[in-house]
Amino acid sequence: MRIDLLTIFPGFFTSPFDHGVLSRAISTRLVEVRTHDLRAYTHDRHRTVDDRPFGGGEGMVLKPEPIFDCFETLGIGAKPTRDPSRETVILLSAQGRPFTQNTAAQLATLDRIVFICGRYEGVDERVNSLLCDREVSIGDYVLSGGELAAAVIVDAVVRLLPGVLGNPDSSVHESFGGPDTGSSHLPGAVPPATHGAGGLLDYPHYTRPADFRGALVPEILQQGDHAAIRRWRRERALEKTFRNRPDLLAYAALTPDDRAFLATLES
Repeated sequence: MRIDLLTIFPGFFTSPFDHGVLSRAISTRLVEVRTHDLRAYTHDRHRTVDDRPFGGGEGMVLKPEPIFDCFETLGIGAKPTRDPSRETVILLSAQGRPFTQNTAAQLATLDRIVFICGRYEGVDERVNSLLCDREVSIGDYVLSGGELAAAVIVDAVVRLLPGVLGNPDSSVHESFGGPDTGSSHLPGAVPPATHGAGGLLDYPHYTRPADFRGALVPEILQQGDHAAIRRWRRERALEKTFRNRPDLLAYAALTPDDRAFLATLES
């Protein structure tokens, strides 16, 4: 996969991409990340990338010229002819559609992603309408710019690429995953993990020591009864989702036992 980042602060990405999973993915060439300084595509001595909005109002707006000039050097297809199964152009914006794990999984199937990082009051809307396939937000809040959002999305996507994680199941058995396939759908069976449940939050995790300052690891996790452990984990995942993100339950794949357990929580 190749990722291009159009930004007025290219140095921002040095630290996030120099550590952990992203650093390993880049060093092993599973992903190529390039940053592009929009100020390099200006044509005045002040390297101006923004201007006042038409119609008045607070703040400044990123100008279209530097973005278009930079974009045209990337060699990516024009919007009408772009192959959406291979490449996409994303504008990071507080007005965008919410970014989710399902979005990350879809982006992970592509060959190339171009991110345009908004700043100030936003980006000239002609950039969005003429260049971008989608407008994405990472949450219902406003950031100073799209760089933080781009780093978040790149991390979420790259960790899903084959070979990036040491254990491929690490990206399967976690919060916000999609539906499971296999025996977990049989009557009375307990799905093997939260991901297989269809998008619940992950269950709590514990490690050694078993007794830490008087706080004990649940005994059921130490007994070796794998069926009982799976059921305990399933119930804890349901409980955490019920308490922290009840909205997810409307879309989760729930068994009759799941619904009975949720009823006890509601009562």
